[in-house]
Amino acid sequence: MPDPEFDQPRFQQPRLALNRIYTKTGDQGQTHLAGGQRVSKDSPRLECYGTVDELNAFVGMAAVSANESVPALVPILRRVQHELFNLGSILATKPEDVHPKQARVTEAEVRQLEIEIDSMNQELAPLRSFVLPGGTRLNTELHACRTICRRAERLAVSLSREEPIPPQTIQYLNRLSDAFFVWSRWVNHVLAVPEILWEPNQSASGTTKLHNE
Repeated sequence: MPDPEFDQPRFQQPRLALNRIYTKTGDQGQTHLAGGQRVSKDSPRLECYGTVDELNAFVGMAAVSANESVPALVPILRRVQHELFNLGSILATKPEDVHPKQARVTEAEVRQLEIEIDSMNQELAPLRSFVLPGGTRLNTELHACRTICRRAERLAVSLSREEPIPPQTIQYLNRLSDAFFVWSRWVNHVLAVPEILWEPNQSASGTTKLHNE
């Protein structure tokens, strides 16, 4: 006999029907949280999960590029997209309204990122300077993901000062930004494209002669 406990999904499956895209209920600059509360669209909670949504869009862009150049990274990026949507779900919900089976990020997601970071980082040469985005399109897209992720992390920290949020929120975003950095280096390594290292004296003031001399 199947065990009902293990037959149940870990998180609830979505229950929605999007028959209308615009409702006009947000025309005054407010929207609903998952629990039904009306909040301003520029509230810290909205800013936070809106940035997580922005990050998800950029991860999708990187996944398309990865499919054309480094397919091994695609399943990881697709998984991250689902995890970010889960994170947005929990951030769109006040703590008192969270359902036990509501989607969220957990220690398992954090740990998986750490495993992937350590595994890929072992293939990379130690850094002797900071790196700049470039070399390949996928590298730059992953760096864009990294910076957006850092912004989401900062917003989560700000939100946590005003309202309680799950501790895994900040932890996950912190690890994910590190992962984007390692993945950006790793794809250039796989594609045999040299990294662009930061050279302070490549600036205009660092050169020995100015062009207009």
